[in-house]
Amino acid sequence: MARQTTIETSATGGSLIRCSGDWTSATARSLERELADLALPGAETAPVQLDLDGIGRLDTVGAWLLGNFRHRLGDGRVEFVGGTEQHKHLLDRIGDNPLEQVAPPSHPNFLVYPFDQLGRALIGAGQDIFDANVVQGRIITAFARTLSFQAPLRFPSFVNQFEQIVLRAIPIVALISLVVGAIITQQTILQLRNFGAVILVVDLAAILMFREIGVLLAAIMVAGRSGSAITAEIGSMRMREEFDALQVMGVDPYQALLLPRVVALVVGLPLLAFIGAMSGLVGAAIVSLVYGDIPFDIFIGRLQDAMSIKSVIVGMVKAPFMAFLVGLIASIEGLKVEGSSESLGRRTTSSVVKSIFIVIVADGLFAVFFAAVGI
Repeated sequence: MARQTTIETSATGGSLIRCSGDWTSATARSLERELADLALPGAETAPVQLDLDGIGRLDTVGAWLLGNFRHRLGDGRVEFVGGTEQHKHLLDRIGDNPLEQVAPPSHPNFLVYPFDQLGRALIGAGQDIFDANVVQGRIITAFARTLSFQAPLRFPSFVNQFEQIVLRAIPIVALISLVVGAIITQQTILQLRNFGAVILVVDLAAILMFREIGVLLAAIMVAGRSGSAITAEIGSMRMREEFDALQVMGVDPYQALLLPRVVALVVGLPLLAFIGAMSGLVGAAIVSLVYGDIPFDIFIGRLQDAMSIKSVIVGMVKAPFMAFLVGLIASIEGLKVEGSSESLGRRTTSSVVKSIFIVIVADGLFAVFFAAVGI
């Protein structure tokens, strides 16, 4: 490609650069190299004139190249001459709004990198805690308005969410709990057989299913199934600006969208936890019959002796708190979605990971608390 800049000596003793051809985005790369390779004769303070008469087409990119070249040599040293009125007007507009050169991001070396990532993680955790408090406050406020009859709970929305979150999750929760209960019982029987205490597997299954496994499996399934759905729904509304449209219409989106979902989670997870615990006991009874030679009647009799209302209450108390945490995290991640599908996918993944992590941590804290108070 022929060069589009030529240098001559001007009448004032400086340099005259004649520009020709099209200065557009299509020729930007070659023009940038030409301007970078220009060697101007004379002193560094000698005036320079840019003759624009030979330019055919000029777009924003070409005007920026000329403006950047002028700025690099010194705005007081370079003067534009010639050119059409449209070209001058575009150069004036670009000159009023110059594009700054952005320095490439600096990456820390391998010794600093771990501390850099730790700092970013701490800042992100602090921001997450702040967002959680904000969203939690808005949801609790919406619930308080419902209790004080200032705003109604949208019952059709609640029923729909209860069906989606609870009723349709019953088969998968029951199946997973049955399989997990069977696996735990089978491994326990193999160990207890060495001590001649196979019958104690009933006690272990009764306590474990109602206190830990039932509610934990139900919460994890709800976090992966319903938490991701809530994040995707809220995030899609954010992308289509439906969330903002509700606020413009005077409708509180927390009252209309988030509260029915959170209430459905809080009400429904104890039910799923109970169903999961019962399914786990069914799996334990089947495996006890096959591997431990424990008939169903003996299993049920032993279960009545080993079972206590305390274990049931412990599991049922944990369920609403876990449900609220799942709904809170799902809502927060949904509200963080920006205007791209990549952001939606990233936030949905983050919602599932954070929800499962928080559920497991909460279960551990509850276990420590109940052990400390002797329950």
